[in-house]
Order: sequence, then structure tokens, then C-alpha cells
Amino acid sequence: MSHTETPVLQRSVQSAEQWISETAEALGVEDRRYALRVLRAFLQTLRDRLSVEEAAQLASQLPELIRGFYYENWVPSRTPHHYHDAHGFLSEITQHARLGGPSEASSATAASFAVLRHHVSPGEIADVLAVMPPPVRELLERTAVDD
Repeated sequence: MSHTETPVLQRSVQSAEQWISETAEALGVEDRRYALRVLRAFLQTLRDRLSVEEAAQLASQLPELIRGFYYENWVPSRTPHHYHDAHGFLSEITQHARLGGPSEASSATAASFAVLRHHVSPGEIADVLAVMPPPVRELLERTAVDD
């Protein structure tokens, strides 16, 4: 049996690997499993605060494999979540990524949002920020200035 290359799948894997590598670099770690866990938790926490329509619009700009992580365990009828402060956002990331607390979650948020901003159109980033509660928007915007 011959080994047949699948270029679409290879591009998808390469793109996901790039996002994970960039997340690890932004976190200052070599542990790619940790970087993936952080990126997944950030994207899912962000997704759960968006309307179904906005979540789908953001998803359309994600690489296929990252999009799969993004949609994993999603229950659209339970969104958007209605926490109103940065603590709620960071608590979700802490829980989903199994982090040590708010400080680690804040670093994870900064790293993940930097990668997202690098790959997603400025218009979509603006749309996402526009629907975040002001404290979460401020957290994300602060991380954008710091990187």
C-alpha cells in the first residue's frame, strides 16, 4: 500500500502547530501540551461569552484543527455566559486549563490573545472585543498593549 499525501490535512496540521508554537513562545515555555491546553481553554472561554453568531464568525477565521478545539464541548443554547468581570473570565480559564490561579490565567490570556490577534482580522478582533463586558475587554486590551 502506498503512502498518499493529503495536502489539505498537512496544511491544517502545520497551521495548528504554528498556533501552538506561537502560544508556547508567548508563554515562555517549551511544553507544547501546556500551550495547547492554555490556547484551548482561552478559545473556549472566549467562545462561551460570545453570541452564537459571533462565535461562528470568529471560528471561520481559525485553522481547521484549532476550530475543532474551539467547538469541542460547545452547547450553543447555554451561551453567552453572563459573568460580568475579568475574575469570572480568568476563573473559567483557570479551571479549563488546570492552571494555578488568576496570575497564571492572566499570563495565559495575554499569550493566547496575542496569537489570536496575530492570525485573525482586526475587524473580527474589534467585533469580539465589542461584545465583551467592559472589565474583560479591558483585560484583553491591556494584554494587547503589553505584548
